[in-house]
Amino acid sequence: MSTYSIKDLEQLSGIKAHTLRIWEQRHNLLSPKRTETNIRYYDDDDLKLILNVALLNDNGFKISKIAVMSEAEIRQNVIQLTERSLTHDDQIHALTICMIEMDEERFDKVLSTNIIKIGFEQTMLNIIYPFMSKIGVLWQTGAINPAQEHFISNLIRQKLIVAIDGQIYKSGGKKFLLFLPEAELHEISLLFAAYLIKLRGHKVIYLGQNTPNEDLLTVYRLHQPDYLMTVITTSPSSENIQEYIDLLSERFSQSKILLTGYQVVGQDLKFPKNVKVMNYIRSILEYLAEIEEVKQEK
Repeated sequence: MSTYSIKDLEQLSGIKAHTLRIWEQRHNLLSPKRTETNIRYYDDDDLKLILNVALLNDNGFKISKIAVMSEAEIRQNVIQLTERSLTHDDQIHALTICMIEMDEERFDKVLSTNIIKIGFEQTMLNIIYPFMSKIGVLWQTGAINPAQEHFISNLIRQKLIVAIDGQIYKSGGKKFLLFLPEAELHEISLLFAAYLIKLRGHKVIYLGQNTPNEDLLTVYRLHQPDYLMTVITTSPSSENIQEYIDLLSERFSQSKILLTGYQVVGQDLKFPKNVKVMNYIRSILEYLAEIEEVKQEK
């Protein structure tokens, strides 16, 4: 079980520490524990409670009313609110609660409802990606454990695979080869790129995680793609990334290479002429639009 300071609760819930202390004193909302050295701390149940309370309070529920609700009543009100609310922040908040509780059924329902309302692409751009950024904060503070992170990542991955399978390639588009370098396992952005590319009528050859260099070269020679795309988050390391980029450029000189990910975006690197850095996922959308414009001009 994780432990949190009141500053952790403030960061994760958006409720100021001063306000949390007032709620604690006036409404007995929280019951902090103490270490052997008398330092106050909060546990997982406190975090889940405050996340739910923050969501209700942001949507007009008075704290005095929330304080007298049972745990089941608070949860039911949160579920009802997120089912009818269209704000992205509320949906992200709901997904965060699902993740902490590892509630697969509820997580799936929140995602499915948003996909029906605003479409898969907008759900990814406006809800899933901001939610994943929040996961990064939760990870850094120790608020989630590896099991919770894997739980959520796999659910999102499943949704992406289903969405990709629903797209049918029609002749006439460009050919994209998508892969992750050896030892690179962060696949969600690459999967979403595959969905966007395939949705816009292009052919996708998807190799996925941890692609050996020689296997990549073999597939490249077989398919001769117009574009290669990869996401570099952790591997290669910062010490080896320039060498890796230069190797890609040289080996696949006849194709345009699209790069994104933590190890390349905003880094002090030199990019050969056939290499283009995509700063954000929306940059992929813009680039695909440019390809379409060129295609129409021809």
